Amino acid sequence: MKKYTNQGSKDTRSGFGAGMTELGQKNENVVALCADLIGSLKFDDFKKNHPERFFQIGIAEANMIGIAAGLTIGGKIPFTGTFANFSTGRVYDQIRQSVAYSDKNVKICASHAGLTLGEDGATHQILEDIGLMKMLPGMTVINTCDYNQTKAATLALADHHGPAYLRFGRPVVPNFTPADEPFVIGKAIMLNEGTDVTIVATGHLVWEALIAAEALEAKGISAEVINIHTIKPLDDEAILKSVAKTGCIVTAEEHNILGGLGESVARVLALNSPKPQEFVAVNDSFGESGTPEQLMEKYKLNNQAIVEAVERVIKRK
Repeated sequence: MKKYTNQGSKDTRSGFGAGMTELGQKNENVVALCADLIGSLKFDDFKKNHPERFFQIGIAEANMIGIAAGLTIGGKIPFTGTFANFSTGRVYDQIRQSVAYSDKNVKICASHAGLTLGEDGATHQILEDIGLMKMLPGMTVINTCDYNQTKAATLALADHHGPAYLRFGRPVVPNFTPADEPFVIGKAIMLNEGTDVTIVATGHLVWEALIAAEALEAKGISAEVINIHTIKPLDDEAILKSVAKTGCIVTAEEHNILGGLGESVARVLALNSPKPQEFVAVNDSFGESGTPEQLMEKYKLNNQAIVEAVERVIKRK
């Protein structure tokens, strides 16, 4: 089993900030728009170094999306930034009409996704944003797992033409992917080869899946772990190739069980090669206030939950 080690825990939103800093230096067409959350989105360096390309819109997220769409007409590449709840649910109509339907080259970048923003509670914890965004025709949907991958995804999006949603988080989490690992939109990454079960995970659950694989190895279960950073377009080939070998699959995500990665994987299996599947996700409910650790345990979004899902799905083979 290949060992991935924590190179020093960091928050994924800082990876976004580092990516924006680099893009500011490399690509003069990149512009940044923020809805009154410069510090939270780590826009500080970009604003300091490129004030003429930074736009503070204030708490007016719908206006921010409209301005971003307009900026693309002049050849700019706008990256918008606010919390995931305000990046999607609050402005869905503007995204649908002005960005997706119009096929504008806007990068919607969303911090504080899922449950792990913690104490801010259910009104700020969006668990349906992946579903909202993946249903929009032409929208690319990316959900990164650590600092390095978030930085790489940010850089990759500047070269990708078309509307895109980049989802990342608030808390400090293990930074374990190689800093020089290529980020290819739509291509899954094999983290650990196995023969008994496939675990496909996204976002903060990728590290939990690796911990689960170690625990399963101690139980004599060989788990294949795949990092699905791009939920749309999904890497169907990687999933089908793995499941053909293992015969069953577990999906793991910090999102509602409805509309997320798990449902996308289930569609691929149903159309091509039906196999037993178990879901590690929030079971059709809102979140609540608490520490990230408390919430991930209560809503069964940790390595232990993945182990239990694997044990269930193997019995169904």
